[in-house]
Amino acid sequence: MVRIIPRETKFFDLFAEVASNVTDGARLLTAILEDFDNIEVRIDKLKDIEHKGDDLTHSIMTKLNQTFITPFDREDIHRLSSAMDDVLDLVNAAGQRLLLYKIRSAPSAANELCKLIVRQSEELNKAVMKLEKTQGVMDHCVEINRLEDEADRICREAIGKLFEHEEDAIQLIKMKELFEVLEAATDKAEDAANVLEAVVLKSA
Repeated sequence: MVRIIPRETKFFDLFAEVASNVTDGARLLTAILEDFDNIEVRIDKLKDIEHKGDDLTHSIMTKLNQTFITPFDREDIHRLSSAMDDVLDLVNAAGQRLLLYKIRSAPSAANELCKLIVRQSEELNKAVMKLEKTQGVMDHCVEINRLEDEADRICREAIGKLFEHEEDAIQLIKMKELFEVLEAATDKAEDAANVLEAVVLKSA
């Protein structure tokens, strides 16, 4: 059947741009956790990336309100854009905590968690690039979920070691919160993957 009013497909380009921006933010935070030099300037750059993400999300929402026929369910478009934005918000929140709590070195587990966020965001990027045709999207979703499971394990073990070995209560609170914010970012990436799975299943 010929569709008289075509679906608006620019959403796919916007999702790809959002996912790429999330990856940029996660990579920058990973680099900061590896080397704390010039941290104030680099955290400001991370904040700029987060602001760009907010602008992209706003563009998606505006387009959603202006578009008559969308490429998939409006609710899923909203959920996907919100989940990806949440990943970047939490990456930025972790960076802000480095400044707020004057953290100038972090346990290796923090860097491991951030690297998992990078890998998840790379998988999200690959998935949304394939979303228009849906083929291959599920494989990336499975990997994102696997990475979230790994992040859960790393976070649990890291917090366990904190309570076992850290004698400074304030330092324990700082590191525990940093771990939890990073792990929450991996949860949001999994949320985005779950939306992608739902979109694929609905289109099957």
